Amino acid sequence: MSSTTFPLAAEEARDKSGATSFLRRALGDPVWVLPAMAITTLATLVLYLWGLDRNGWANTYYAAAVQAGTQSWKAFFFGSLDAGNFITVDKPPASLWLMELSARIFGPNSWSMLAPEAIAGALTVLLLFFAVKPTFGPLAGLIAAVAMALTPVAVVMFRYNNPDALLTLVLVASAWAMVRALGSGRLRWLLLSAALVGLAFNTKDLQAYIVVPALVVTYFLFAPGGLGRRFLQLLAAGAVLAVSTGWWLVIVGAIPAAARPYVGGSTNNTVLDLVLGYNGLGRIFGQGRGGGGGATVGGGAGFGGATGLLRLFSTEIGGQIAWLIPLAVVSLAVGLWVYRSRPRTDLARAGYILWGLWFATHFAVFSFASGIFHPYYTVALAPGVAALVGAGLVDMWMLRGRSLVGAVILGAAVAGTGWWGFELLARTPAFMPGLGSLEVALAIVAAVVIVATRLPLLRMVPKRVPEVALAVAVAAMMLGPAAYAAETVTRSSSGAIPSAGPAAATADGMRTSFGGPPNGGPLTGGPPPNFPTGIADGGRGFNAALGADAIAYLEQHQGGANWLVAVQSANEAASIELSTGKSVLAMGGFSGSDPAMTVDKLAQLVSSGKLRYVLLSGGGPGGGSSSAVQQWIVAHGTAVTIGSTTLYDLAPSGS
Repeated sequence: MSSTTFPLAAEEARDKSGATSFLRRALGDPVWVLPAMAITTLATLVLYLWGLDRNGWANTYYAAAVQAGTQSWKAFFFGSLDAGNFITVDKPPASLWLMELSARIFGPNSWSMLAPEAIAGALTVLLLFFAVKPTFGPLAGLIAAVAMALTPVAVVMFRYNNPDALLTLVLVASAWAMVRALGSGRLRWLLLSAALVGLAFNTKDLQAYIVVPALVVTYFLFAPGGLGRRFLQLLAAGAVLAVSTGWWLVIVGAIPAAARPYVGGSTNNTVLDLVLGYNGLGRIFGQGRGGGGGATVGGGAGFGGATGLLRLFSTEIGGQIAWLIPLAVVSLAVGLWVYRSRPRTDLARAGYILWGLWFATHFAVFSFASGIFHPYYTVALAPGVAALVGAGLVDMWMLRGRSLVGAVILGAAVAGTGWWGFELLARTPAFMPGLGSLEVALAIVAAVVIVATRLPLLRMVPKRVPEVALAVAVAAMMLGPAAYAAETVTRSSSGAIPSAGPAAATADGMRTSFGGPPNGGPLTGGPPPNFPTGIADGGRGFNAALGADAIAYLEQHQGGANWLVAVQSANEAASIELSTGKSVLAMGGFSGSDPAMTVDKLAQLVSSGKLRYVLLSGGGPGGGSSSAVQQWIVAHGTAVTIGSTTLYDLAPSGS
């Protein structure tokens, strides 16, 4: 029995007329496929949209940039933090474009900003189905889609305004196009796959390239055509990748620095430095960077636990992504064995290589990256895990039909996954007590039935019994992720490090997630009180928020200045921008450490009337909080105290 003819997917009578018949044939014809995927996609969309506004502005850093992009097309193109275009965010702007277009149409608010992310999530689930189905069959595609939809880190990130939502969607789309290229050998699908990776690059820089080995190796080894033809096609794809990757970088580099905002996160005001440094090698090797995130992280946790082979199973990350990783590994091993003797162009074997390399490269990079690493990055790993699980369960079922050994392999995989879910749930004993015991109990019972009904004495048991057992097993394995998903959508998420599921203390003293009610309504949601919205602020306190009286004073005295006030970091600027709708100048970028502001530049802004007020709120390693800039501000400014806030008025005397 092939993996595409699973008993539960047996074809029923077909409606030969109308659009429904056409869609069924496009999906693979079994009558259950169309309604099953329609329900799955719709349910995913509802899950990701449910109570979405409780996240408020989510990550205020990106929310401020979205607001700026609705006020200035220049800010839109560059991905500026502020409509005055002093500095950009420390990522490429593609994900901002999606949210900004929505906010321009519907107005800047929580729903208009976050709804595109939720829609991207539902599209990711749908595209993953279409990427898995041609190689492993519709049932495998459906299981993969459900697994992807319920992966906790996916639930939180497709309800958030970080770049990872669009990144994941575009990368899955590139895999879908690659599967089409493998099946047809047509160059256009390969070129589309390459172009989509380039779009992903303009969403989150070099992280997009983690999938490139999987795409290139799979096509080179398994695509139709001769070796020379495949090599030339990959060269053409490389050219498309170069263009789709570099067009924005080249344009920004060609514009004089004085005519554009400073490239946030860079040390020399170039996109290339940002790509190769803070967003590139610095993330892998933990090299200290003066710009961008500002934190120097070397050989340590990088906010994602200690590096090593077990990192993704740790307290910090396990509940986000690790529920099905062991099952994915078993599935990959089984799949490679089952299809080891197939012809070179066999799609199933190519599919295992594609998703296996997707999984392996992400797992390796995420496990051993010594730089800044956040648990939510693992959302890009989720498609590989989900695809392998869908394919593996179907193929292990096929093996069960062939031998008792196959039944034992499937039963062990099911029971082991149930036990691992129990272990993950045990890390938060106050969260839904008893759920872990239920999961492991159902998994073990299902495993026993799957194996026992393959024994000679029980072969006469109706075939529906083991089929029901497998369905129960799949449901049991999804209990933990589904519970985490439900918890995620019923609470607010905010700040720079979103996390799914219930709150749990971690090894570094932080929390993996935050529960409780939101701090405010759709436009004022924020992190728990006194929690820094940035990373590694070293006790400086990014949230030196201005009081209402100080903001009122600044608005009354702004005059014709481009910026309401200048502050040291983007994390300070963002909250002020969002509460006032006015541009705020972040002198030192994300954490206040970018060398974006100099004494000469500050003096020019003041003399031209573009800036009048500055708020100083602590020391830092460089950039806006450098001693030279601070000394100039103190020397040339007049201290003005409003309530508990001290501002420096840099207007010439008598103005």
